[in-house]
Amino acid sequence: MNMNQEEIRKIVEGEHPDPFVVLGAHRNELGGKRSVVIRAFLPDAATVSVVDERHRARATAMTKIDPAGFFEAVFEGENDVFPYQLQTVDAAGFVETFRDSYSFLPTLTDFDLYLFNAGDHHRLYEKLGSHYAEVLGVGGVEFAVWAPNARSVSVIGDFNRWDRRKHAMRVLGSSGVWEIFVPGLPEGSLYKFQIKTRDGRILDKSDPFATEMEFRPRTASKVNYLGFDGWTDKQWMAARSSGNREALPISVYEVHLGSWMRHAYDGGRWMTYRELADKLVSYVIQRGFTHIELMPVMEHPYDASWGYQVTGYFAPTSRFGSPQDFMFFVNRCHEMNLGVILDWVPAHFPKDSHALAEFDGTHLYEHADPRQGEHQDWGTLIFNFGRNEVRNFLLSNALFWIDRYHVDGIRIDAVASMLYLDYSRQQGQWVPNRLGGRENLDAIDFLKRLNVLIEKYYPGVWSIAEESTAFPGVTAKAEAGGLNFGLKWNMGWMHDMLDYFSKDPIHRSHHHDRLTFALLYAFNERFLLPLSHDEVVHGKASLISKMPGDEWQQFANLRLLLGFMYGFPGKKLLFMGGEFGQRAEWNHEWELEWNVLKYPLHAGIQRWVDDVHRVYRSQRALFEVDFHYSGFEWVDFRDAASSVVSFERKSSDGRESIFVVCNFTPVPRYAYRIGVSEDGTYQEVLNSDSLHYGGSNLGNYGSIHADAVPFHDRPFSLSLTLPPLAALFLKRVL
Repeated sequence: MNMNQEEIRKIVEGEHPDPFVVLGAHRNELGGKRSVVIRAFLPDAATVSVVDERHRARATAMTKIDPAGFFEAVFEGENDVFPYQLQTVDAAGFVETFRDSYSFLPTLTDFDLYLFNAGDHHRLYEKLGSHYAEVLGVGGVEFAVWAPNARSVSVIGDFNRWDRRKHAMRVLGSSGVWEIFVPGLPEGSLYKFQIKTRDGRILDKSDPFATEMEFRPRTASKVNYLGFDGWTDKQWMAARSSGNREALPISVYEVHLGSWMRHAYDGGRWMTYRELADKLVSYVIQRGFTHIELMPVMEHPYDASWGYQVTGYFAPTSRFGSPQDFMFFVNRCHEMNLGVILDWVPAHFPKDSHALAEFDGTHLYEHADPRQGEHQDWGTLIFNFGRNEVRNFLLSNALFWIDRYHVDGIRIDAVASMLYLDYSRQQGQWVPNRLGGRENLDAIDFLKRLNVLIEKYYPGVWSIAEESTAFPGVTAKAEAGGLNFGLKWNMGWMHDMLDYFSKDPIHRSHHHDRLTFALLYAFNERFLLPLSHDEVVHGKASLISKMPGDEWQQFANLRLLLGFMYGFPGKKLLFMGGEFGQRAEWNHEWELEWNVLKYPLHAGIQRWVDDVHRVYRSQRALFEVDFHYSGFEWVDFRDAASSVVSFERKSSDGRESIFVVCNFTPVPRYAYRIGVSEDGTYQEVLNSDSLHYGGSNLGNYGSIHADAVPFHDRPFSLSLTLPPLAALFLKRVL
């Protein structure tokens, strides 16, 4: 057909932006005669034939019109393109018959592409990446990738011997999206996108939307349709979206899956998602936590990043199993009435050459200017939140985990680094926003949009900010100018508490404000109180090792810290190992120190956590009003000389209350009086000094009756025995 040699050259050299205009079947009219011409580029074939599917016995030999492997067949008199297959014979005589990818139309619609380029395709994960599709009744895999500045893109994989010439993709208009349908491709196939840049470089890239990845250090993506017929959590999901979630008890167990527990008998190998669904979930339930928060499970190449340097945003890490295995884990959590929160990292991504960095040879996902695009602390790159398609990638990613994996919340890491353009930068190392300020307006807009979408599509799902500054309105509604988060980590409270508890009790009277300062702002946001992984690593010591004094005092201090946290307004979070007083710093390369539970003081801490949760979850006063001053009232915060504080927590209807009294010194306080509003008997529902937990067993014999002695501006009072370094929880029962 006198094919243009330049077009053939572009096909042969893999540089054609739309190989579909050359390859496949095309109608022709030449000299008044109609015909159909079929072209194929098959460099490994010795001969190629066209098998007309209308007449299966008919195979028409194609003519090799270029020695590189470009074939053509002309069907004179044909008016319309017809269904066909290609049959190849290689030099060794091997015969293969298959459908031609270049005979299929795109499955992405113009509306899909419009929404994506506008940054508003909320289910983009159903369109980009690899997906099962049926085109003209033929099943296969649809591949699509955004690479607007590429010269050409091919999908390469184990199905085409990683040869970029065999499945060159077409770009869809000005969208920057490249697409191809590969018929008959089985699930589980490995693949990458090979990109030829404008300057001629060849880049092999993992699929940004891949739902499964190879086990590191291999970096190929894997076709996985995410089919799973094991969901049994319909009742959980329905309950999640109803009621007032802010009035529920929330106590989160933060976990790094690779180091919670390992197989000591098998070289210390990781537990799988399914093994963790049995051991970890039952353990967390036994301790009484309401939620489990997983440090990032998204695929990452470097173990020591703990998952915070993500390369596979849509793929649960293959370290512990398949996506379906992770679905099994989440479902088991829900069966056991345990919520699942995922750490999510939209603040930055690593520079690994196979991943997002310079994806199409240009700064596509990141800023080109290192003053905007490089995170100096972590050696990573910062997303360009002002670019519609990048914002859409992240929005759809967060929604993907909620939709496909049924997770109950996402905790966004390093929010402060997103909010400020000068975060961890010196003067001259950052670029002001369009108003001349330091706020990252694009990131702020992104976070608002994300949280509004989560609230819209998935009511009851938490979005949680790890935000360490005083940025206003983190949990305020978007319409009121806030970021619309559900909860914010109270980093100030955490640092004040750990600083206070690290001091010898003899000096604590001079730092009494550390205990009380958080109440000045406690109801400005909806706070979660964390004792997180960041505080027990990198030389900061474990929680128990932060505590001063001898061994007995260390454990008494830790019980007191945990008791004070569960009495204080706000939801709760505790990193693994803290619940039994692990001695060593957290080490991601090995499991927790489970062997210490044979020692009474460690076992006592664990029993204390169990009982604190039992009381916390059963007493409305301790959780119903965490975010309003009406749920909290100081009894006495002024007794710095004794290092004692006392306060009352109240239920939403005011009919139930719990009094919490904490003695932060190792000196017992006898006849210590606190005011109460009602006469009657007050039960000692918790005493961290109980012998059961490893304490000295000092207390009030289980209950105490109020005296008609006004105190602390209240008509009655209790004359208490305060144990050393202990927390008391008291409730009026008669």
